[in-house]
Amino acid sequence: MAFVNSDAPGSLNFDSMQAVKLLVAGGFGVGKTTLVSTVSEITPLRTEELLSEIGADVDDLTGVEGKTTTTVALDFGRITINPQVVLYLFGTPGQDRFWFMWRELSVGALGAIVLADTRRLEDSFAAVDYFESRHIPFIIAVNCFDGADVYEEEEVRGALDLGDDVSIVLCDVRDRQSAKFVLVRLLEHVMATATAPPSPRVSQPLR
Repeated sequence: MAFVNSDAPGSLNFDSMQAVKLLVAGGFGVGKTTLVSTVSEITPLRTEELLSEIGADVDDLTGVEGKTTTTVALDFGRITINPQVVLYLFGTPGQDRFWFMWRELSVGALGAIVLADTRRLEDSFAAVDYFESRHIPFIIAVNCFDGADVYEEEEVRGALDLGDDVSIVLCDVRDRQSAKFVLVRLLEHVMATATAPPSPRVSQPLR
């Protein structure tokens, strides 16, 4: 399977593309597997294992106490935009010990969604830093968990130390329309920032 070259200079032309690789990243338990499963038109591939007592010391379940499984390699799904454009979604593992998979998964990726949970916003920093350092366009999708505080876009932007060039969207990854909207925003962001210079970053804490 051939993916569009994410390192190619110049503007993007989706009319000529046939396979577009996108990543879904973020911290442990933030909803990556759910997003891929919600939008995929095929039965998604999952590589999940049950959480065990052995991993209790390294798996922080704060805020996701009901979670019983974890992705150990990747999630994979597909959604067809039109006959010329097919999106292939790769969900990354969220735990530190599986981050060696990120390098392989990011090869050929056109863009990425960084899922964020405002209760554990610091878990998003690793993904943000990863994609910034590799110049892979990304957006922040704040997954609105039941009972979690809701913050304005600019509050999230300041807390994550992001420039104005990074799009931020609120979503519920359990809802298909909401999850599809996130994908649309990512594609719009990729096209809009293909040749644009990055904006300066200004950091402020969430209040």
